[in-house]
Amino acid sequence: MEVVEVLCMKGGLGDTSNAQNSFLQKKVISLTKPTIHKAITNFCCNNFLATLRIADLGCSSGPSTLFDVLEIVTIVDKVCKNMGNQLPEIQVFLNDLPGNDFNTISKSVSIFRKDLEKIMGARAESCFVTWVPGSFYSSTTRK
Repeated sequence: MEVVEVLCMKGGLGDTSNAQNSFLQKKVISLTKPTIHKAITNFCCNNFLATLRIADLGCSSGPSTLFDVLEIVTIVDKVCKNMGNQLPEIQVFLNDLPGNDFNTISKSVSIFRKDLEKIMGARAESCFVTWVPGSFYSSTTRK
């Protein structure tokens, strides 16, 4: 049996699911927020962005999957507004093994969109999310 067939997170929303047990990942992401903010600010100040692509390889299916993406998109939006630049098109690629619970991710994306609209208003329409099953050790997207 190949690794791709064996390694996957516990799907669904039950007590033992990854969706209910990814608080440590969310905490780590929160702790790194100042460093991420500084890196994104420096990047945006030194590069013209027409399109920004964010890839989460091994995204799993818990709430932390889109928590970090929301943080990144929000920071990019604030930096672009402060610089007087237009928000680039933001393409988010979520990838995990085919055994992942992509149904839970699908539900999470609609919550993510609502959160993004609360924060960014109409500018949230510049952000597109897609998920691609497959191993990131092989090609899963065109570019």
